[in-house]
Amino acid sequence: MPIYEYRCQCCNKRTSHFVRSFASVGSSRPRCSHCGSEDLRRLVSRIAVLGSEESRLDDLADPSSLGDVDENDPRSVGRWMRRMGQETGEDLGPEFSEVCERLEAGQDPEAIERDLPGMGLGDDDAGIED
Repeated sequence: MPIYEYRCQCCNKRTSHFVRSFASVGSSRPRCSHCGSEDLRRLVSRIAVLGSEESRLDDLADPSSLGDVDENDPRSVGRWMRRMGQETGEDLGPEFSEVCERLEAGQDPEAIERDLPGMGLGDDDAGIED
């Protein structure tokens, strides 16, 4: 049961069309879900590529993933952190998102660390100092 994506030639918006079977693809007449037009152009849909946890971790460890990171530019570090966080495929929590947002806005990493004491520590570790 495929879902096809189209670009409406009238309103220029993207719309999806669910088809119950491959056999009925030629007989179905999709309409734009925004304006109702039948003047649609079919798009090439995105695909999802599944990878094992091991392959994702290998990708994270690849030194070429650091090629465009400027360690002196908080925005660059924030973009890299967000990309690496997405690669893990796990929810890293609101603190991680806040740090990424603040870095991407150009804030100083030391100021962020001062504002978020105990960042990244579990409840058991919150009082530990180095």
